[in-house]
Amino acid sequence: MRQSVALLVVLVVAAVGCSGDSSGDRIAFLSDRDGDFEIFVMNADGSQIRQLTNNGDVDWQPAWSPDGGRIAFVTDRDGDEEIFVMIAPGSKVVQLTNNDDWDWQPAWSPDGGRIAFMSDRDGDIEIFVMNADGSMVRQLTNTLVSDVYKLWPLLWSPNGEQIVFMSGRYGDIEIFVVNADGSDVSQLTDNDDWDGYPVWSPNGIQIAFMSDRYGEGEIFVMNADGSGVYSTGQQGIPRSWGG
Repeated sequence: MRQSVALLVVLVVAAVGCSGDSSGDRIAFLSDRDGDFEIFVMNADGSQIRQLTNNGDVDWQPAWSPDGGRIAFVTDRDGDEEIFVMIAPGSKVVQLTNNDDWDWQPAWSPDGGRIAFMSDRDGDIEIFVMNADGSMVRQLTNTLVSDVYKLWPLLWSPNGEQIVFMSGRYGDIEIFVVNADGSDVSQLTDNDDWDGYPVWSPNGIQIAFMSDRYGEGEIFVMNADGSGVYSTGQQGIPRSWGG
């Protein structure tokens, strides 16, 4: 049952998108072409495919470091979901987290020095951050319910000072930000409908998100402090914001 749930989550996340390195010429992706989900990398034109992981367990959620030199990923090779990192492309695999609970969705800080992630080690899903070598683990959120939506990755602000996330801590899904040191959790949206899938603008001034407040899932934009909300009039889920 645990494996089935993991595979379902893999499929959903893989459908959302894949991660590229800072130079934009390589793509890390998931494939079960060898019988189980492994991590592969290829050039952006589809050439030179290389398999980076190869074992009988599920390896997934690859995340490139900002400099393109490392890939953090999630695996259940030690019996539960843990976060590992490998020197791209695939050598020197190092385990960063090690406990009896689930750790997943690694997200590199813009400077590559820290990794934010989700964990249920305190009984429900919360946000944690650690140094890129796995040291100095710190819990950023702490509520009595799962504080993040596990199928959507954590997103650092471009300046590395905040993390935006979606949470159902007050009953319905809303968008929040937390400082990278765990201080000052702020709720950005507040209504009786579903607000989620936040994405930072490149300059960190605005956040795009999806809301069903008008009855259908439309893409909205707001200032980073939650003010100035407006609808784009387009249905969909924002995935990235670039120039």
